Amino acid sequence: MKAILVKAPGGPEQLHLGEYPKPEPQANELLVKVHATALNRADTLQRQGKYPPPAGASPLLGLELAGVVEAVGADCTRYKPGDKVFGLLPGGGYTAYAVIDEAMAMPVPENLSMEEAAAIPEVFLTAFQALVWLGRLQAGERVLIHAGASGVGTAAIQLARETGAEVVVTASAEKHTTCLRLGAAKAIDYKHESFKEEVMRYTNNEGVDVIVDFIAGPYFNDNLDCLRTDGRLVLLATLGGGKVADFDLRKLLAKRLQVTGSTLRSRSRDYQVKLTQELSAFALGRFVSGKLKPVIDSVFDWQEVAEAHRYMEANKNTGKIVLRVG
Repeated sequence: MKAILVKAPGGPEQLHLGEYPKPEPQANELLVKVHATALNRADTLQRQGKYPPPAGASPLLGLELAGVVEAVGADCTRYKPGDKVFGLLPGGGYTAYAVIDEAMAMPVPENLSMEEAAAIPEVFLTAFQALVWLGRLQAGERVLIHAGASGVGTAAIQLARETGAEVVVTASAEKHTTCLRLGAAKAIDYKHESFKEEVMRYTNNEGVDVIVDFIAGPYFNDNLDCLRTDGRLVLLATLGGGKVADFDLRKLLAKRLQVTGSTLRSRSRDYQVKLTQELSAFALGRFVSGKLKPVIDSVFDWQEVAEAHRYMEANKNTGKIVLRVG
């Protein structure tokens, strides 16, 4: 079958369309003819040789898919050939055919295209995990979402809004309109403003209850200063670096703060299945009604995958970058 392969660890030029063995579904798996997949930061890291897939996962890139069920394993009962599904993968989405655990597959809402469905799994599951499971965000609370115009950021804004929380985001100025349209009450230009000063000014020095952050090191102290008593900081990446200078542990004690670091790809199957089920219950009806929607920046043909990776690494996107397969 056709698949996107990596010649050698390195830049986007290492990506090419080649041949790879077609997978066989195990008893609990669906074989899916892939119509669309989407880019994630993990793909660019794996391409560089810095983020190997979990043990037993496909070595190919791609953490999500949308497509049509081609065949089902012996123990599968929820789906049949011809059904449209989308979902999260541990790897292997940049292919013509992929296998997905049946319990991780979700039905494609009739009002969504395959490209739109492919833009949902990774970012909405990551955002739901960060806000609801780890951040325990409640209606009436206030949340600060860094990188608000990213794929996870645009999903998190919508989920927080639907939870009944007040949303503050950081994003470059040209991306503020999108964030505000999705439900943010306040957008901060992190390039030209101190997010700490702006958050405290906006909240009358009260701060926020939850912060979802991808930057880490350079933001850490200011994040803690922005949190209210009993606030929760959820760290999902270290894009700004993993070192923190002059950190005072008394900040944690004085306000009873909680700091949680998390990834999703390395979680157990049972964890990911339960997360998928809870997101499905919360979100699928909202996708049908239009209360939630995938935010797509651009769609590339999968033969243009190198260009798509360059586009992501230049931080040009607002929302998801999707690959149309086939």
